[in-house]
Amino acid sequence: MKVNKKEIIRYSILIAIFLILLVYPGQVLNLFKGIGAVAFPLIIGAAMAYCINILSSTMEKWFWPKADKTILVKLRRPTALILSLIIIIAIIAWVMRLVIPQFITAISGFFTSLPDVVDNINKWLDNSNNANAIMSQLETTKIDWTSIQSKLMKLLSTGLSGVFSSSLSIFGSISKGVFNFILALTFAIYLVSGKERIANRLSRVFDAFLPAKFMEKSRYVLQVADKSFSSFIKGQVTEAFILGTLCAIGMLIFRFPNALSIGALVGMTALIPMIGAWIGGGVGFVLIAVTSPLQGVLFVIFIIVLQQLEGNLIYPYVVGSSIGLPGILVLVAITVGGGLAGIVGMLVGVPIVATIYQLIRTATLKKEDLSKNKIPEI
Repeated sequence: MKVNKKEIIRYSILIAIFLILLVYPGQVLNLFKGIGAVAFPLIIGAAMAYCINILSSTMEKWFWPKADKTILVKLRRPTALILSLIIIIAIIAWVMRLVIPQFITAISGFFTSLPDVVDNINKWLDNSNNANAIMSQLETTKIDWTSIQSKLMKLLSTGLSGVFSSSLSIFGSISKGVFNFILALTFAIYLVSGKERIANRLSRVFDAFLPAKFMEKSRYVLQVADKSFSSFIKGQVTEAFILGTLCAIGMLIFRFPNALSIGALVGMTALIPMIGAWIGGGVGFVLIAVTSPLQGVLFVIFIIVLQQLEGNLIYPYVVGSSIGLPGILVLVAITVGGGLAGIVGMLVGVPIVATIYQLIRTATLKKEDLSKNKIPEI
């Protein structure tokens, strides 16, 4: 029997990896966590690049599609990329411009009206027997003022040191977040601007070291996944626009204040599947309740009804139809993904399930020897 050295080496490596995972699971997990923490800005940058590329690729088809001049061809992608970034930043800035001033005004109005509330409480105490009852209760109660004073001084000193350390921690977190965002954005721009070159080099490396059959299947799976993820993002943006518009129109009909700003915020936060509208609705409740608590409660009822309409009708239909996934599977993907990985699981759960669904569907039809032009619905 002929011994294959490559097979021996391959199985030896697999057995060694299995033993390492079995003996040192905690150390391996910590290693991967450390690598993930270091590579986190690059992962975010890759995700940003994928989203930016959807808009940029569409715009590239608009700019000089039949141009033959080299300078126009070279300017096509930078122009589309810069314009895509401007559009995304402008939308975010527009929503923030609508929401933040309204939020500041509402909070300022609340603190402005706070002295009147305190005066009303004082008048209520003066015009009733409550003040006398409270004073008599205080007189009969023995209070250890020395103990209270020492506890207050201890709390004050601890609080000051805590505030100082918290300020340093917040400053460090903000600085790290800004640095990671700049790094992620730079990496995203690099990926989008040189996507063909990067893809070609990676493809050459994989083709050189991996079997051809494996690479063929991998490319097919990646094509299906790319179609599912891009369609999901487009459907998510469409659904968010519909929800924000419905929220603004409904608020105008029921005469809620700040209809345009809250509608824009609800639409923007709706990019997070299912729970995004609740986040925007929570901010909207604060904006309304500080001036009119009753209207705030009515707004909560309105957003609950709108969320039910969005979660059970609009979202499964719009997003599910855009990726070719039945509505029931959309709800299953969001529920399972959210339970396993929170918001990230909700974001990637639907396109992952759509990819698996399309792969199984195609494999089933292939097994049944059905023509690609006569594919029935499953």
